[in-house]
Amino acid sequence: MSTIIDGLSLGSIYALIALGYTMVYGIAKMLNFAHGDIIMVGAYAILTTIMAFGNVPLAILVSVIVCTVLGILTEKAAYKPLRGASPLAVLITAIGVSYLLQSIAQIIYGAQSKPVTIAEPKRINILGVEVSRATLITLLVGAVIMIALNVFINRTKVGRAMLAVSEDRGAAQLMGINVNAIISITFAIGSALAAFASVFYLMQIPSVNPTLGAMPGIKAFTAAVIGGIGSIPGAMVGGVLLGLIEKIAQSIPAIEQYTTAIEFGLLIVILLVKPTGILGKQRNEKV
Repeated sequence: MSTIIDGLSLGSIYALIALGYTMVYGIAKMLNFAHGDIIMVGAYAILTTIMAFGNVPLAILVSVIVCTVLGILTEKAAYKPLRGASPLAVLITAIGVSYLLQSIAQIIYGAQSKPVTIAEPKRINILGVEVSRATLITLLVGAVIMIALNVFINRTKVGRAMLAVSEDRGAAQLMGINVNAIISITFAIGSALAAFASVFYLMQIPSVNPTLGAMPGIKAFTAAVIGGIGSIPGAMVGGVLLGLIEKIAQSIPAIEQYTTAIEFGLLIVILLVKPTGILGKQRNEKV
């Protein structure tokens, strides 16, 4: 039972990161491969604030603000000029932004991992099952964030504008929707979610280094593709599914060392069976 709870907790982290990928792809029609490094920046923001003020809630707030602003600036400086450019140009730019952020972090903080303590490693007994407090917080807060995002997307004016832009950018613009503003808001929300993901990640692994976001970013992208890239419910489902599979595989000694291979093998199988992902929809491109 504890393995399932740990899997759901890890899945919540992957889902939060995957939501950033899938929202940007669904609305801006681009893959932001620098998204994983936003998590790293958020983690360093937490480290810096805790070192300066020793206040964890303040550190989390600063992390969210820094990541949100960074997401908007990245979109304005690196991606907005490339709208209408080839997907290859956008991909190369995203990879360049990723390495730039890693290099800046290495120059400022060094290449060595630095410890960050957000929550004490306490365990709680729930119905006879020992669960770490960090796992429980990740699971509960992650669920609240995902429910709130779903309500925001489907029930607010801005959220419905985001849906309209994702369906047909040209038609949305003709209806008076400010497409540039909607894309910036999408990057801001995705980056804020990455900040929360960095908080939960540091609760599980209390150290930060310049490449911290690389593997979580790749696995979250895998989760987004499994669930259906561009689908918000798909990102949630893909993240939770991948987290469960990872923790279950790690709990079985015979296959523990093959955990990563199993995860990416699942991606291949799902894409062979359903190329659009579990909840993805086939979209016909307008010509």
